[in-house]
Amino acid sequence: MKLDAIDLRILDAVQRDGRITKLALAEKAGLSPTPCWMRLRKLEKAGIITGYHARIAPRRIAPVASVMMEVTLANHRQADFERFERAVAAIPDIVACWSVGGGVDYILKIITADIDAYQRLVDGLLDRELGIDRYFTYIVTKTVKEETVLPVSSFAASGEEQSAS
Repeated sequence: MKLDAIDLRILDAVQRDGRITKLALAEKAGLSPTPCWMRLRKLEKAGIITGYHARIAPRRIAPVASVMMEVTLANHRQADFERFERAVAAIPDIVACWSVGGGVDYILKIITADIDAYQRLVDGLLDRELGIDRYFTYIVTKTVKEETVLPVSSFAASGEEQSAS
């Protein structure tokens, strides 16, 4: 789906405020409400907008441990990756998992009640024999930056430059 400047303004507005009114969104996009709403629905149907969420500050609820974990699997067959990814997807405390290139296979972001809960989670992963060869743990001591708003106009512009080349 080719996005124009209006689509980018809509995306920017809804990711900054998922509760924005139809009228306010239309104003930010520079359209009347009905065409703006139709574009929003088109972006949703195309899978560009995948949901609307509230951003929670977990430490305001209770103390938590934030952990980044590198995982390297012993074997690199497709079935090994799929087995590991299915297991990770089923564990709510693993809030993000990225398959990466380089020296490790995955980087996980884990939020648990404390370090003991994290260690129990790791022990459970190891007990399930998911093919984990090595893992490294990094305790987050301070969040310096964690954006949920993506710079859509920046990478949409670079995509247009590449397609024009």
